Amino acid sequence: MSTPRKITIFDTTLRDGEQSPGASMNLHEKLEIAQALVDLQVDVIEAGFPIASPGDFEAVQAIARKVTGATICGLARCNDQDIDRAGEAIHDAPDGRIHVFLATSAIHREFKLKMGKEEIIARAVAGVSRARKLCDNIEFSPEDAARTEPDFLCEVVEAAIAAGATTVNIPDTVGYATPAHMGGVIKDLVNRVPNIDRAVISVHCHDDLGMAVANSLAGVENGAGQIECTINGIGERAGNCSLEEVVMAIRTRADYYQASTNVVAARLLSTSRLVSSVTGLEVQRNKAIVGRNAFAHEAGIHQDGMLKERSTYEIMRPEDVGFQKTDLVLGKHSGRAALADRAKALGYHLEGEELQRVFEEFKKLADKKKEVYDSDIAAIADKQVNVFTDPWQLKSYEMKTSGDGIPAATVTLLRSTAENGEGELEERTDTYFGGDGPLDAIFRVIEKITEIRVVVRDYRVHSVSQGKDAQGESTIDVEFNGQLYRGRGVSTDTIEASTLAFLNAVNRVAMTEGRPPTVDFRDLV
Repeated sequence: MSTPRKITIFDTTLRDGEQSPGASMNLHEKLEIAQALVDLQVDVIEAGFPIASPGDFEAVQAIARKVTGATICGLARCNDQDIDRAGEAIHDAPDGRIHVFLATSAIHREFKLKMGKEEIIARAVAGVSRARKLCDNIEFSPEDAARTEPDFLCEVVEAAIAAGATTVNIPDTVGYATPAHMGGVIKDLVNRVPNIDRAVISVHCHDDLGMAVANSLAGVENGAGQIECTINGIGERAGNCSLEEVVMAIRTRADYYQASTNVVAARLLSTSRLVSSVTGLEVQRNKAIVGRNAFAHEAGIHQDGMLKERSTYEIMRPEDVGFQKTDLVLGKHSGRAALADRAKALGYHLEGEELQRVFEEFKKLADKKKEVYDSDIAAIADKQVNVFTDPWQLKSYEMKTSGDGIPAATVTLLRSTAENGEGELEERTDTYFGGDGPLDAIFRVIEKITEIRVVVRDYRVHSVSQGKDAQGESTIDVEFNGQLYRGRGVSTDTIEASTLAFLNAVNRVAMTEGRPPTVDFRDLV
């Protein structure tokens, strides 16, 4: 039997995944997810698009400097300014990569770039060559490759490899391909590009027709050695190839694909939950691998089969991807070390003051609840990790309703006077009378204090754990100056959870206002 091929897992959650509307992340959150991806043992982390904004540059640079254990990649268009900015951002990474791209399909050449084939090849070669002077590890993507004429695609790929590309990525940018189509594109490159053995072939598939995972696996079948994907499949429009799904497909059907990855499958669930909590993009209950129902059996025939032999209705064990047979792990007598260890297993690296704050909140919750679940611990960690980076913090709130039903809300917020969130805290209190109910009154008084007016576009509340005393999670989408911002709050009190979620959204506005993207980076690869 031949030795299984090792497939490189290229995670673009922090770049393409962040392009999901409302899924923008701050620096702390990006560092937290980057560390979780290292713990998951992905091979490459595409940390962002450095030219897009000062914030994106800072995030890529910070990840390059602080996160070790994976190749840190920055995206750039095939122009000097983009490439130089990406090179600067990943300069301090022990293992860095610059990913340059240029559209090649006829529709992009004619309507977007207004460039001919010869000019496209010249621009691609120039971009790869410039990037190669800054970094040895260069990836080139012919954007919309799946809709590019086969002869021209082979020509562009050969030229990019000759110029120094060590990876050539074949994107199905708009999710147009089918598995047979995508497999044929990769097979064509393997058979027709004379220097293809000098580069790794990669695939980057979007899910517009629900075939991103299938198309990526078809690429592997035909010679691709790298898959580009995101946690929970998040990304532009319908999203990207789901990392957890493609990894478990390769692992479960190793007999067929004759391939493997370095990913630690047991960390898939915790990483999925972390990304979901940070972005506010909930995972559907019936989602493969990490959905709540992925290993649930209700039908009597299935239950009978499971009791007799698990493999009758399960092709994977829940433990393989991080589910626990019992979610109850800690109680009110547990100490800091046990909490830190469990939090780390859930994808949170807590230490110092951050660990102390989470521990104090854990003790309070343990006194309220009979049972403390993993999801409770994750919710506490999510609530506390950004307390010093948010410009506004909730100190207290009070709700009253007069005899004629008019609500009055009094809120006290703490505002940091230091840019980094540390140091002196200024206290501000105000009251609002009226509104369409208690929550509306609270939201309006927060707007008065912060002087930030927003429009609520979506509001949801759901339980994050089990039982009558479960914590409630509130997610709120607000609009400010035409941009969507998402806030999240967790508490055993749903009013407090909603208040925290609204304040979290306002904080995101406060932290990003005045720093708009310098380029439109949607619909790239």
